[in-house]
Amino acid sequence: MSDLIAKTTMDQRLAQIVTPVIEGLGFELVRLRLMAGNTRTLQIMADRPDGGIEVQDCADISTAVSAALDVEDPLEDAYTLEVSSPGIDRPLTRLKDFATWEGYEARIETTELIDGRRRFKGVLAGVEGEDVLIEIEAQGETVTIGLQFDWLSDAKLVLTDELIAEMLRARKASGAINEAEFDEIDTDTDPETDTDEGAAPASHQKD
Repeated sequence: MSDLIAKTTMDQRLAQIVTPVIEGLGFELVRLRLMAGNTRTLQIMADRPDGGIEVQDCADISTAVSAALDVEDPLEDAYTLEVSSPGIDRPLTRLKDFATWEGYEARIETTELIDGRRRFKGVLAGVEGEDVLIEIEAQGETVTIGLQFDWLSDAKLVLTDELIAEMLRARKASGAINEAEFDEIDTDTDPETDTDEGAAPASHQKD
């Protein structure tokens, strides 16, 4: 599993548990992070294979994942589970994401220095084998470079007018015209359990 999806050993263990559950519901795991704090927060981003996840979908995933984690019980201490959509300026965690969002601007970071730099910003130009292609400005010219997918430590889309317009178009085409859902909504009504305001449409707590 890509480190972009699950970074730490515990993240990867949790991902192994929740991935079959999420996929069984017809969705895909985009990213999983166990965040530290007084009460730890397990943040899960999921999406449909063709995009377009809804708030109720996040609630359904939260219920199913909570049940699986209660059985496996990998986390001894209390935690809050948050399930959300990837959002507009979504993280890019799978090789196919870079092909899907070809033509849109992204920020990419690598684990090691590549030609003296770790951060790259430019327009995605698809994939070639295991390489992510991105157009960047170098010495006043636009050049296309290839970065091996395994080199990447972080990648996400840049919020632009073009990206917003495309997301609106896609959601209108799918019949989901509630554009307010673009801003991820926290449905947990207890303010004491809010760890990342506005980040999670569905939330669940383990005591």
